Amino acid sequence: MSRTSGPVTDHMVVNVNVLGVGQRPAAWRNPELHARSILDLDYWQTVARTAEKALVDAVFIADRPAMTDPRTRPVQYLEPTVQLTAMAAVTEHVGFVGTASTTLNTPEELAARLYSLHVASRGRYAWNAVTTYDPEAVRNFGHAAVATRETRYARGEEVIRAVRALWESAGTGQTVSFHGDYVDMEATLPAAVTFPGHPVIVQAGGSMPGKRLAGRVADAVYSVEQDLEAGVESRELVRRIAAEEGRSPDAVRVYPGLALVIGSTEAEAWERFDHWENLAPPTYSLQALSAALGEDLSDVDLDAPLPARILDAEPSPEEFSGWSLGYRNTLVRMARRSGAPVRKLLREFGGYGQRFLAGTPEQIADTMEEWFRAGAADGFNLMLDLFPSALEDYAEQVVPELQRRGLIRREYTEGTLRDRFTSP
Repeated sequence: MSRTSGPVTDHMVVNVNVLGVGQRPAAWRNPELHARSILDLDYWQTVARTAEKALVDAVFIADRPAMTDPRTRPVQYLEPTVQLTAMAAVTEHVGFVGTASTTLNTPEELAARLYSLHVASRGRYAWNAVTTYDPEAVRNFGHAAVATRETRYARGEEVIRAVRALWESAGTGQTVSFHGDYVDMEATLPAAVTFPGHPVIVQAGGSMPGKRLAGRVADAVYSVEQDLEAGVESRELVRRIAAEEGRSPDAVRVYPGLALVIGSTEAEAWERFDHWENLAPPTYSLQALSAALGEDLSDVDLDAPLPARILDAEPSPEEFSGWSLGYRNTLVRMARRSGAPVRKLLREFGGYGQRFLAGTPEQIADTMEEWFRAGAADGFNLMLDLFPSALEDYAEQVVPELQRRGLIRREYTEGTLRDRFTSP
């Protein structure tokens, strides 16, 4: 395996992806919570304080601007900028990454809203710029149909460049002109410069268009690779694209997703996983795997490997209807290599789109160190099973082990989130 680009820094960046009240689909049944915790700003502020205790670099909030069925799994009902403003108000150091769509918003509105968060948080804000392929979200914004993948990513790049141009004009009163295929703008950013710089730009996506977008315009990318070799190759690809665009390869950092269940022993971690998984709707994991693969698995034999019609298929971007074509391909490679029956694959699919690990603090630190030292990651986007208790466990059990190995800081030192994400 070729490894041409090792770590950029001597310490990794740690993001925590707060998926509602936990990454496990039944996390809402946690007796530590109340029925409306997901809508309670006190809950979100508790998570922010705990993340700062854990010396986390940034808390990441996803968004789906459409209603979901709460009977399946409550995930995200507050608009991210509302949550993050409340979370920033009770912390001093931890950063925040909020999701907003380049498909559903205009650059003028995005620039003003997100720059306000940058100023209010004193440089602790990053924008997770996403293209939207969710039919319900698209209809919610008055669009008749989902745009093609090519159109979404082309528009996404133009929106990001237009937003950045507006940010760079802050305080000047100058009109920014941007005339592209999808963005036609003459606008000013009505904001005073009370804090320097502008938000970090993050891109989340495992497809080739997503990687190209990240290499061209992003400061960081959340990736979904499942194995070390694929992680190294993916990071090197993004860095190569950045270099081809005239940027430093070090200008864009790669943070693979890693879903965790922490236990004092590996058996205890798996017992905890199974307990919460068994509290979820019985078909949840199979439906999630179906969605990830873009295939109906309701009739598959759970005690046999995935059928050849799935393993051998190579859907085009236009044909694919699942979560992410890049992730689908990664998942199929993993299933081919293991030959595991679907029942076992479902258990290993516990990250629901992210690499999954149930284990001890030492095992978790081992895999994080391996990926970081090998050049597969500049850090990680962690998903924990239950909030806020699993974040407390991470702070008390995993953080000391990472510190002992010199992989993360012992105290906050960098002033802004940009300093943290881009420091040499």
